[in-house]
Amino acid sequence: MDETVRILCVDDERNVLRAIERMFIDEDYEIITASSGEEGLEKLSSSENVHVIISDYRMPGMNGVEFLKKACSLRPETIRIVLSGYADTAAVVAAINEGEIYRFIPKPWNEDELRMTIAKAVEMFALHRENAKLSEELHAKSLALEHLSGAVDQQQVSVGGPHGLDHFIILDSLPFGVLSVLADTVMQMNKAAALLLGRDRDECLSRPMGQVLPADICGFIGRVLAGEKSWTGVAADGRMLRADATALDQGATPAIVIVLTGESSA
Repeated sequence: MDETVRILCVDDERNVLRAIERMFIDEDYEIITASSGEEGLEKLSSSENVHVIISDYRMPGMNGVEFLKKACSLRPETIRIVLSGYADTAAVVAAINEGEIYRFIPKPWNEDELRMTIAKAVEMFALHRENAKLSEELHAKSLALEHLSGAVDQQQVSVGGPHGLDHFIILDSLPFGVLSVLADTVMQMNKAAALLLGRDRDECLSRPMGQVLPADICGFIGRVLAGEKSWTGVAADGRMLRADATALDQGATPAIVIVLTGESSA
């Protein structure tokens, strides 16, 4: 991650905050400290791009779970961790979903475990951000495809046959692969998608996907309906393949559009 990683630490014991600061003194982290939940919310509001929040559970006034719940509402993208003594374990575990807490670390903590937990939390933050970015890009691409298809239908231009302008004339001009599946049947596949998948487009169209598409792509399509948005695999020419998908609202008939991109061959 290129930007500075900011970690907000909240604990009413100053020696705990100093211990965390010392532990990460050699790491490329910016440590922000607060001695109460109220101060933590103020620091969270005034600080840019806080990636990880570490909070003690037992604090005067607002406890750690209450603080993290409010922090989640204020900055839902942050990864939240709660520290607590063993006596509070049952209470913390019971309330852990309220603040959408990533991990519970008991006091006294193991330094190696805490370091690893923080490192994984930073990775998770970066992954969530990348997924959000890709979802936005996929949504924009889907809207563009819908706009192009609508424009063709509206104009009703007839080229080379009775069915009007073949959508592939437009789809084949796109710099990324486009594949659509309706009720397990392949409906669209542009030239870029055919090359990435190593398939003959004409042999795939209007055929059951299980008969004409690679098994890993079929598996991904099945998972899209359960909420999965992206998948990484290997293209037909050995390059890394990225698939981003969205399920379309077609009533009871499952409809999916997939955008395929391959890493540069350079």
